[in-house]
Amino acid sequence: MHLSAEAVVLVPALALGYALAARAERPGRLRIVAAAAALALIFAAFFTELQPLALHTFLWAHLLQNVVLAEWAPGLLVLAVPPLLGRRAAAWPAFRPLVALPVWLVTYFVWHLPWIYDYALEHPHSLLHVEHLMYLVSGIAVWWPVIHGRSSSGGKALYLFAAFVLASPIGLLLALVPRPVYSFYENAPRTWGPSPLFDQQIAGMTMAFEQAAVFFAVFTMYLLRFLRNESNDPRVFDELRVTPR
Repeated sequence: MHLSAEAVVLVPALALGYALAARAERPGRLRIVAAAAALALIFAAFFTELQPLALHTFLWAHLLQNVVLAEWAPGLLVLAVPPLLGRRAAAWPAFRPLVALPVWLVTYFVWHLPWIYDYALEHPHSLLHVEHLMYLVSGIAVWWPVIHGRSSSGGKALYLFAAFVLASPIGLLLALVPRPVYSFYENAPRTWGPSPLFDQQIAGMTMAFEQAAVFFAVFTMYLLRFLRNESNDPRVFDELRVTPR
């Protein structure tokens, strides 16, 4: 049991926000399950033994927390939003594909710069919370056009493919660089587990495979939907155009 602001403040705040949204539009059972799963993921990532491992010892543990906040939990939270509220919010500029995707990518890349990454870990009670909140907010934004946006199935498939291709270099670089990148974890005291370099390689490969699994799975779903919709139409590529807003 490890107390953290993400577990004891963020999770209850998200639960309260979802309860208020549910009063405006009653969500279905599966949407409630998605919301509960998202909150459980965040709580587990920051309340269990993963929290001290991420704060003090292993890069793979910290990257797993980041993936929960930037990809898994946001996707489930957006899926949990009732459809009418989701469509209304999809018109907001922050939730448009050409805004959401760049913001998410910049958030990911900036916070993984070594000097910023190390500095945040050296200030776990302030800057690290900002990092985590930015991951969650940008993650919600990047999933919104997919789940509630008005783009065609083909447009969503292209969007997801772009997200995967543009984000994947982070994990691949961490896995392939021949020396530890983050001095915080290189100098962290260890009594067990992988060396700093092997820890970084595990973290990078895990991140790369996770993004491939998540984004490629959803990409495949929308691509198949697009192909099914267009199977009887000779203008197969017309749907690739994003519906104007």
